[in-house]
Amino acid sequence: MTEKIARFMGTPQFLLWMTIFCALWLGWNTLAPEELQFDPRSLNFTLLTLMLSLQASYAAPLLLLAQNRQDDRDRVVARQDRQRDQRNLEETEYLTREIASLRITLREVATRDFVRGEMRDIMDELAEVQRRQEELFARAETLAAKANELESPQATKPFDSNAAQPVTTAFDVLGDDHPKMRKKKKVKDIDRSFE
Repeated sequence: MTEKIARFMGTPQFLLWMTIFCALWLGWNTLAPEELQFDPRSLNFTLLTLMLSLQASYAAPLLLLAQNRQDDRDRVVARQDRQRDQRNLEETEYLTREIASLRITLREVATRDFVRGEMRDIMDELAEVQRRQEELFARAETLAAKANELESPQATKPFDSNAAQPVTTAFDVLGDDHPKMRKKKKVKDIDRSFE
């Protein structure tokens, strides 16, 4: 209630109403017949002075009270603003740290282009290895054919169990560890199991 009164006293409306009230008071007590005047001019408008002094004596504490309450509200609002700013600062710092950690993590993550490039390099290396294997296999077959030609006179000799077996195919040259040889060996083992 006091704040409403104090707020109203600080508005132009209050000033306007106060001016009208004083003008009517002074006009009535100056221009009206003496028997109708309640605060005659001859007494220097004593009643008006008393009313204005009484109003001023109540207005000052009301204004101070309203000002103190407004200061309290401002203090609470300022504290809430500081707390909100502190929370915003903490959240901003947290988000900044999270974004930094995501950036660091994303630097370590392989991108599609990187993976494609690595796979392309691996495929090229595999193609090169396969080409070399085919060259070695062809060379081994050539060597086996030459070895067979060189040992063909021994083919007429009687079979000696201690003598070295003639090389007949590329698989004999490559040995049992070659992948194609392992497949052939498995097929032979399966054929023997059916016999």
